[in-house]
Amino acid sequence: MVKSFYFGIVFGIAATVAALWFVRVVDQHREPSIVTVEPNGGNREVFHVNLPEDRILARSPDGATLLPESLAWPAAPVLAGVQAELYKLRDANGVVVGVASRISGPGDATGSVLEWALHLPARGTVYATLRPGSTADGYRDGALRAGTREFARLRGTVTERFESAGDDGGRIELTTALVAMGEPE
Repeated sequence: MVKSFYFGIVFGIAATVAALWFVRVVDQHREPSIVTVEPNGGNREVFHVNLPEDRILARSPDGATLLPESLAWPAAPVLAGVQAELYKLRDANGVVVGVASRISGPGDATGSVLEWALHLPARGTVYATLRPGSTADGYRDGALRAGTREFARLRGTVTERFESAGDDGGRIELTTALVAMGEPE
């Protein structure tokens, strides 16, 4: 009986080691980053969002648009005029590589607020603020304010461009031009 017990323990350990060796528990796929080297030594990366299919969540400033429709949005006065959106984020090849949130609102006495947070699970998060007004050709620029993991030591600019395809469709293109700086703050 004791021999059977010890044999069961040894056999169980051997079977577990064999199973872990031959069967992968986690095999996450990571899309390669599509980065272009800039003349100043930094890097440039382009992401985009296809509208409306990549929109996960949306709330318009007037509260009329809610996606999903069952979304319970707080009725706090501080959220009046706030627009919040959550998107699937795609790389230059059109592959979903993360999620992005876009929040805009009335801000303080200095003007409106517009901020993006791009989360790339295998790489880190980019937090950028942009100028609220866009140029005549649809560009809006801003700066990287903070980042995590691979983006923690980078600084640079983020540009947003909206290309309309009519009837609430289109594409939002985000371009990051980042350069390595000193230690993270």
